[in-house]
Amino acid sequence: MSGESAAASTTPAGGGGGGGGVGGIQIQPQSRTRLPDFLQSVNLKHVKLGYHYLVSHLLTLCLIPLMAVIVIEATQLNPDDIRQLWLHLQYNLVSVIVCSTFLVFGITVYVMTRPRSVFLVDYACYKPPAELQVRYDQFMEHSALTGDFDESSLEFQRKILERSGLGEETYVPEAMHFVPPRPSMQAAREEAEQVMFGALDNLFANTNVKPKDIGILVVNCSLFNPTPSLSAMIVNKYKFRGNIRSYNLGGMGCSAGVISVGLAKDLLQVHRNTYAVVVSTENITQNWYFGNKKSMLIPNCLFRVGGAAVLLSNKSKDRRRSKYKLVHVVRTHKGADDKAFKCVYQEQDDAGKTGVSLSKDLMAIAGEALKTNITTLGPLVLPISEQLLFFVTLIAKKTLFSGKKVKPYIPDFKLAFEHFCIHAGGRAVIDELEKNLQLLPEHVEASRMTLHRFGNTSSSSIWYELAYVEAKGRMRKGNRVWQIAFGSGFKCNSAVWEAIRNVKPSVTNPWDDCIDRYPVQSVFDMSSSGGKE
Repeated sequence: MSGESAAASTTPAGGGGGGGGVGGIQIQPQSRTRLPDFLQSVNLKHVKLGYHYLVSHLLTLCLIPLMAVIVIEATQLNPDDIRQLWLHLQYNLVSVIVCSTFLVFGITVYVMTRPRSVFLVDYACYKPPAELQVRYDQFMEHSALTGDFDESSLEFQRKILERSGLGEETYVPEAMHFVPPRPSMQAAREEAEQVMFGALDNLFANTNVKPKDIGILVVNCSLFNPTPSLSAMIVNKYKFRGNIRSYNLGGMGCSAGVISVGLAKDLLQVHRNTYAVVVSTENITQNWYFGNKKSMLIPNCLFRVGGAAVLLSNKSKDRRRSKYKLVHVVRTHKGADDKAFKCVYQEQDDAGKTGVSLSKDLMAIAGEALKTNITTLGPLVLPISEQLLFFVTLIAKKTLFSGKKVKPYIPDFKLAFEHFCIHAGGRAVIDELEKNLQLLPEHVEASRMTLHRFGNTSSSSIWYELAYVEAKGRMRKGNRVWQIAFGSGFKCNSAVWEAIRNVKPSVTNPWDDCIDRYPVQSVFDMSSSGGKE
């Protein structure tokens, strides 16, 4: 993954210096009887927070005086005034009936046509067995023993691994542990079954939902699309009912998990009182690259085994036991541009060996897709104050400072979300989003630790990240989560969730045996070192 690593630095607030003081304000003995100079000591951060609160609650603040006037006038009414009002309504019975009819009709139309709430009851991430773990030295030894890679390619893979942000406990499929590797259709099917069925078994056990109760099934896997489909494999395994609405999404890359959630949400708007299951995974067995083209070697070093199963519901009774409510899904597609279309491209190299090539323009294209996506998402989630600041800055740049270089105002998404689940596509991806969105290290901790522990599990990585936040006990009622992922095509997709309650980790949380070892400080040190991938 190309691109500069963002350097992270911290500066102590109000540090150092002689004499007593708070926040850098010196208190001189001769001026103790005087009030402090508030213009000098005021913290602009607090001013900004106050401004945000004022503007965000402007409507409420305006309604308070109006409500007060109404209450005062009502308390001054005597029994005769109330009787006169009642007689007036009696003599205008037709008007009352007409208004009541329209009111009832309007409420009925609203209730029938309003979007149905979609709840995330629970989800489960697949945790492979320990024997599938691969260490750096094991990875390099097996790569050398295959005889397919020249010295230059082996050295390239070694450097990518060292700078990737992956740890020593990620997983590769069983077929890749043999020397030489044994990729086959049967091995690929076995990998898919282990991942999907493992996640689904845990999901059904956690939720006590029977497979026969599922009305919608959406499965996404980009590179492995056998016949019968993966969704058909699941229907056959769990004996889903005959009228289940099943969908199998292929070739849509690492952002397909959000696409699947969006599709399930749309289907749940049409079909009442039902459950939808979303399964997100990727298959590595038949998609390992055995050539020497460097742009096609990167996926070997980053992608690892993983998958997730998600249970969604539009049943109002499920709200109490659900973890999250789906707030928004925003999709951005840059496929009309040729460079964007080919920046993640499956092809054959000159020797006829198939793999996925990553373009050197990938980070720039991802940046453009991200900009489009957050421009759409911003008005839906940002406080009114942030939107006004952005709008005023934009107008000033276009009119007052036309032709001059004016730094654009970047909305503060930290005011809209408490948690960020950035697709763990690689260290450079996380670094760039941390820098461009002006996030703090703790905001990208879940993404970095997921990359370190599980590697790039493609479309399921955002669920391992959410599981990390839950395992740390950080998810509180009302917290908002932003899941954002990038994928081939080129796509950038976002999902926004709101916690319905204080969320505790599920019994089968993939971090349950290692969460106390995280965060790993070396991962943050690597990010701040300023190296290149």
